Amino acid sequence: MSAILTLDGVSVSLPRNADRPHAMSEVSLSLHANEILCVVGESGSGKSMTANAVMRLLPPGVAIDAGRILFEGRDLAGLSEPEMRKVRGAGIAMIFQEPMTALNPLITIGDQIGEMFTLHTDLGKAQIRDRVQGLLEEVAIPDPVAAAKAYPHELSGGQRQRAMIAMALALDPKVLIADEPTTALDVTTQAQILELVRDLQKRKGTAVLFITHDFGVVAEIADRVAVMSQGRVVEQGTAAQVLGDPQHAYTKQLIAAVPPLKAPPARELSPEPILSIEHVSKTYRTGGFLGRGQRVTHAVKDVSLVLPKGATLGIVGESGSGKSTLARCLVRLIDPDCGAIRISGTDLASLSKSELREATRHIQMVFQDPFASLNPRRKAGDAVAQGLIVHGTPRAQALARARELFALVGLDPSAIDRYPHEFSGGQRQRIGLARALALEPRVLVADEPVSALDVSVQAQVLKLLAELRQRLGLSIVFITHDLRVAAQVCDLVAVMKNGEVVESGPIGEVFGDPQHAYTRALLASIPGRDFSMREQRENA
Repeated sequence: MSAILTLDGVSVSLPRNADRPHAMSEVSLSLHANEILCVVGESGSGKSMTANAVMRLLPPGVAIDAGRILFEGRDLAGLSEPEMRKVRGAGIAMIFQEPMTALNPLITIGDQIGEMFTLHTDLGKAQIRDRVQGLLEEVAIPDPVAAAKAYPHELSGGQRQRAMIAMALALDPKVLIADEPTTALDVTTQAQILELVRDLQKRKGTAVLFITHDFGVVAEIADRVAVMSQGRVVEQGTAAQVLGDPQHAYTKQLIAAVPPLKAPPARELSPEPILSIEHVSKTYRTGGFLGRGQRVTHAVKDVSLVLPKGATLGIVGESGSGKSTLARCLVRLIDPDCGAIRISGTDLASLSKSELREATRHIQMVFQDPFASLNPRRKAGDAVAQGLIVHGTPRAQALARARELFALVGLDPSAIDRYPHEFSGGQRQRIGLARALALEPRVLVADEPVSALDVSVQAQVLKLLAELRQRLGLSIVFITHDLRVAAQVCDLVAVMKNGEVVESGPIGEVFGDPQHAYTRALLASIPGRDFSMREQRENA
């Protein structure tokens, strides 16, 4: 069977000051109708550049300088821009990684999807409105009429991604390119989006080029797999072949870095609590006028948890479950409405402002997005030293300590004079760790610290956290929606839903024999839970 899309020896050159000459080097791939080809690799491997090359959406200074991209026999690399515009949407459509940045915040969802029909068809307004509503129904968005009238910020992350899929499907393209469409989603929403893509592919016979760094996703939906590293395809084959019997060392390394769902043997925990959370609640009130018509959101409801000294407590749940709000209450970025938060028996709410300032140095936070939490105009060393300087340490001494902390987290001490944009994602997260450790806290609150990292970098950061916990005697509150990660690093786990803790206990017990239906649903939603089960199904 002939391929509907073929990349034949495609190379894409980078600007002269880049870290390598080519983003893609002699890449050859084929995609057939009614199949899902997953292109997998780490950041910088060239997988997203492959998608952009097919769509001819390359950034300035980057260009295709060799090879052919054949779609239904036509070389896309040789088409003019007006000719290429006719291919985009109608022949090949793309789902982008972050819908919030891909969607126009000033235009309703319905108008953005409808624009596809306005530009490519002669349909009237009423017909376009009906087609838009039909597409929103097809991607299972609740209340399609209301969703069409909504702006992007008024939809959840999963709903925005569904709207992007509806837009991509508007003109019934023969090829759908999905660039990391589930990376930022929680486990149940991710499972829904994967099921939606798979269902649409089967019903419509669409060929799907699925870009991902998650081998769990690969195991869940791929028919064939291509593994990329440093701009080259190093291995490709059926999903069963690549996952079950990888041939290339890089593929083996990526698969080995995927954390297993099974928790390691339980450690003996200290009977001494370092952190006690007692009946903490936080409510947000938005909208309304003079107290009327306000929307009340119970972000955290009567949460009580205990973190033993030297242990790691995982807090898991979907987006909106209250995990991050609870984390912010713990470090007093926001004040809870009621309840007590005690560190070594001291209730933070009972302290004066000066006493609280001193006490909060004992509980520090590592943020989800280190690039957003680091000032781009300040050197990395200054970011790490800032807390020490605020608490009275002379600048020279604080910078010397910053060098020591860089070495502690596995960075070159001389790098303190570099700016955040000069580091990789994993390195920036290490800077975030160094900054949090500067004040020698007793408790570290890590809010989704590895969710945006590649699987091998993720493994490195998790290993570092475990080493620091042992070396420094840290106690850690670990916020995550990735249950595989939680299983590997946590001693205890609390499962949150709609602001409440619905189940908690030793992680081996909670994940091994979940008692609450919501916990069971979360565990069942993990993509590619077991590669060996996938192989058994393929061979059956």
